[in-house]
Amino acid sequence: MAKVALITGVTGQDGSYLAESLLKKGYQVHGMVRRTSSFATGRIDHLRKDFSSDAEGLQLHYGDLGDGTGLRRIIEQVRPDEVYNLAAQSHVRISFDQPEYTADVVGLGALRLLEALRDHNKRRGRAARLYQAGSSEMYGKVAEIPQRETTPFHPRSPYACAKVYAHYQTINYREAYGLFACNGILFNHESPRRGENFVTRKITRSATRIKLGVQEKLALGNLDAQRDWGYAGDYVEAMWQMLQQDQPDDYVVATGESHSVREFLEVVFDRLKLRIEDHVIKDERFLRPAEVDRLIGDASKAKRVLGWEPTVKFEKLAELMIESDLELAERELRGKGQ
Repeated sequence: MAKVALITGVTGQDGSYLAESLLKKGYQVHGMVRRTSSFATGRIDHLRKDFSSDAEGLQLHYGDLGDGTGLRRIIEQVRPDEVYNLAAQSHVRISFDQPEYTADVVGLGALRLLEALRDHNKRRGRAARLYQAGSSEMYGKVAEIPQRETTPFHPRSPYACAKVYAHYQTINYREAYGLFACNGILFNHESPRRGENFVTRKITRSATRIKLGVQEKLALGNLDAQRDWGYAGDYVEAMWQMLQQDQPDDYVVATGESHSVREFLEVVFDRLKLRIEDHVIKDERFLRPAEVDRLIGDASKAKRVLGWEPTVKFEKLAELMIESDLELAERELRGKGQ
């Protein structure tokens, strides 16, 4: 019998790569999507195109981390062997504008899922496993460099605070109820599927449009923030590897390299032969009330225990995103008849 996986947040960047990977591994994959007035399934349309129960490939279910009853219903219907909680309001800057919503979905949403899975396992005599998506933002005002599993958290945003809550609830359910539950403390990971309001994708999307004359200016906030950027396709493999171990544990997933937003901007503009000073403007609307200055992860534990290694480094990642967004800009230009 094929293993069954349930992915919350399946329409996002990570969810799409994970679903793709698990299907290739022979899993039966189910994804949870929120009900909206328009479909947001662009990243997974190549895996699944309808909601019928007899369709092959990715099976979709309507659900929301704000609805505990709905989560229980989906888990009872799917009976997953592995649950990957990737759903979130994941934009740090927006979490300052929507702190209650962020805390409910990211923090309490994880608790609702943990409780639904614990209850299901107990009543059905099962041992389904759970992966909780943590974030390097939990470190915030860092106490040590690089950051590892034992580094204290000092969250600096509503999003990060909610992720810390979810992190410790996951540990609590592991220790209190014996639930096989792992936290993946993932540092920034990008790809051509990254949302366009995240800074790396905002840069590559705008720069390629500028290159083709579709756009003139790019507005950015803090260019000095330093992040550890990896490739999302690599990172979902680490998620899966965590749930294949004999014992549950928590792992940092990172490249061990730190680069500033300015460096990423320079790589992109250099590849496209553009001048930053001609097109980039600073906009204070994109600054955070409390900034996280430098994040760099120590993934030695993941490498040692899971055998995980990143395969795509900083400049190659930028090139992948530039190439994809250049094609997108060219299609946009053709659509305008230019």
